[in-house]
Amino acid sequence: MNRALRAAIVGVALFSPIALSACSAGQVAQTATQERDKVGAMGEVGDILLRQVHLAFPRSGSYDAGDDAEVTMAIVNTGGEADTLVSVEGEGFGDAEIQDGSATGASTGSARSGGLEVPAGGTVFVGSDDATITLSDLDEDLTVGQAVSLVLTFENAGEVTVRATVATPSSELEREEGFDFHHSEE
Repeated sequence: MNRALRAAIVGVALFSPIALSACSAGQVAQTATQERDKVGAMGEVGDILLRQVHLAFPRSGSYDAGDDAEVTMAIVNTGGEADTLVSVEGEGFGDAEIQDGSATGASTGSARSGGLEVPAGGTVFVGSDDATITLSDLDEDLTVGQAVSLVLTFENAGEVTVRATVATPSSELEREEGFDFHHSEE
């Protein structure tokens, strides 16, 4: 084997691990850790996971001060025993009412009795037939993208703070006529 060929083989053997390690498109890639923009707020305390925390899109397009707002989210209990959401507090609203899907589970957010039970290994979808949480008497006007901080307290897991943003509409809204920038001055 001549010298030039031997040097080329040694060069390739030495530099190929460096070249191959620079191409990292697996689970360590930057995009592997990014969250989609429409997943909503998330939180975690103990065995409780909160996913897609939002304020439901208001029918009028925005909430006015004094309005009530419905919270939507999924509460996932990854633990081996049931837990209970006992209160929802925060700034920006007067009170929170937690309503279990069953007729007997109604309680207000400030009450320590009752609440919303989340079964072991189960998921409760708030804003559906499972349960509702209604924030009453909003302090200020809110529109899409604005948020309210919520402190959710669970009997066993403890408390967690999440920012619930006003959700975007689920379908296209009819728009008013646009402004004509090219009208002639009279």
